[in-house]
Amino acid sequence: MHIDYHTHHERCGHAVGKLEDYVRRGIELGLKQLGLSDHLPLIHVDPAQYYPEMAMPLEELPRYVEECLALKERYRGVIDIRVGLEADYIEGYEEEIRELLAPYPWDYLIGSVHFLGEWDITDFRQVHGWEGKDPLAVYRRYYKAIIQAASSGLYDIIGHMDVIKRFGYGPDTAEGRAEVKKLELSALRRIADAGIAMELNASGLFKPCAEMFPAPHVLKQAFELGIPLTLGSDAHDPAKLGEGLADARRLLWDTGFRELAVFEDRRREMVSFEG
Repeated sequence: MHIDYHTHHERCGHAVGKLEDYVRRGIELGLKQLGLSDHLPLIHVDPAQYYPEMAMPLEELPRYVEECLALKERYRGVIDIRVGLEADYIEGYEEEIRELLAPYPWDYLIGSVHFLGEWDITDFRQVHGWEGKDPLAVYRRYYKAIIQAASSGLYDIIGHMDVIKRFGYGPDTAEGRAEVKKLELSALRRIADAGIAMELNASGLFKPCAEMFPAPHVLKQAFELGIPLTLGSDAHDPAKLGEGLADARRLLWDTGFRELAVFEDRRREMVSFEG
């Protein structure tokens, strides 16, 4: 079973390629299932006043879903298309997110934490946000948001669970690093209690942290807690679809996983895979 459940396309502004380009590339790669999962429109900041090219405009959301559904039907029997969204979890905006998502027939929703307030911790243009901050305090707030996302009932999958490490910022003391591991475990336990899945996101291999999201030790704990895992390349270019996923499958296999979580109509199914 070869799948890729995390992709972005030109509507979000910081990716390239049309949705159908990803579908055609997925067929070339021999993917069994391809998840289309672009970013939820910005809802807590004014897009006109914020950093440009962060997410698809609100008026594009229905067009995005319509195109995904059309591609799902057009390529039926060739590749299984799953219609998804990476729906940012924003502290205090749960009902607004729920209302925005409600009208559409999603196959799955990824809950990712990019924003702490108006600061996108994953944006290379905003790394100055770390200046003057206690890294441990940032990590505490981030993992609190992960726990809230898992508890919200909004999502099927928690995305790139430890993406906070992306640019290499973090506590520089043994005590601080030990607390981060406790924060990670607390978040994992809440994900397990919520009965939702996580993704192994290979894109971290190509970021400054040079490590998948989540890290191997976190993945091992997820396995021990019985958390289902799915796979995503987080591709922002059709040419990068599936990038790193062979390594990701091997890591899952070596950790002990023998099944992947896949979704349709918000229902999870576990399918076997080979490392």
